[in-house]
Amino acid sequence: MTMKPFGSPLHSTRFCTPSISPTSITFFRSLLMAAHQQCGSQKTHLDDDPKYLEKYPVPLSPPLPAVSKDMELSRAMSASSKSALFSLCRTDVLLEDDWLIALNKPQGVYCETILASVPSLLNDSPDESREVGTQSKKLEFHLANRLDRDTSGVILITKSHKVAAKLVKAFTDHKIRKTYIAFCVGQAPKWKKITVKSGHGRSKFGAWRVYAATDVGRTLPGGSSVRNMETLFEVLAINGQRCYQESSELELGIVVKEKSVIECDGNKVEVLVRAFPQSGRTHQIRLHCQYLGIPIRGDVKYEGVYEWNGVVYDGHQLHAESLSFEHPVTGSPIVIQASLPLWATEVMASSSERF
Repeated sequence: MTMKPFGSPLHSTRFCTPSISPTSITFFRSLLMAAHQQCGSQKTHLDDDPKYLEKYPVPLSPPLPAVSKDMELSRAMSASSKSALFSLCRTDVLLEDDWLIALNKPQGVYCETILASVPSLLNDSPDESREVGTQSKKLEFHLANRLDRDTSGVILITKSHKVAAKLVKAFTDHKIRKTYIAFCVGQAPKWKKITVKSGHGRSKFGAWRVYAATDVGRTLPGGSSVRNMETLFEVLAINGQRCYQESSELELGIVVKEKSVIECDGNKVEVLVRAFPQSGRTHQIRLHCQYLGIPIRGDVKYEGVYEWNGVVYDGHQLHAESLSFEHPVTGSPIVIQASLPLWATEVMASSSERF
């Protein structure tokens, strides 16, 4: 889900003399993800062990569904193959200057693949001089933010350590505003806007879970701690129909204290939402959508339907729509917006209204 800044040089990549190919990186990453997923699927039920409950905070969102193990492995291997053949083109570029390059990441491609493709993109650009190829090898490209494998949208890459450090601080200080679009399937919301505040962390066997807001700061297995997580959601459309309610009574706030009591009555609806994350936690929007009873379509980790109306989805439908921030060098206001994927534009078109 979510996008989060990097604060260590370990997250930068020098492309002068690469020692590991992007294919190898994504392959090993997929194996690790599969192993991690398998462990979580088999053992997270032990979170209810009395000894565990006495020592650690109790996760309030459910463990990973059993069906997710095989599906996530298949998706990871498919993404590895897709990433191995992937290359950027100029139409993927949303913004570029001497310090930054913003790209529209497609679904099913790893962030590392995008990062590794940047030098070739710059070297092959017909608009650049011959000296650019040599110059780009001297640049230090950093992922300023990350997106999940199946999340599409804005990804920001810096061209130097100095600029990367400034953006890391901006992300950490919550000075970078982000919006996402998600296609969800679940219980029809009774709210127009809602803010969810909760805890966030890894459960005993490594799965990301929602915790009570009162558990923030408490220690989790492995030595990490529960961190705060906050997201504002706005309903854009339900079953393709634009939402017009503007009453303040439909603007709610939830401070998570217990497990979600939202139960689907069997009449699931399609819900298009815009999310405004106020923090930058891993899988934040996906977890909060699950908690609200509107898991993202295709998100098998967090109870999203993977087959809907006769169509099987090979990834979740979450899109990083925009980033807004102050340029780390010039100080100018920057707004980067990625074109929406087909699944979002179809809903917008059917609603006959502009969002």
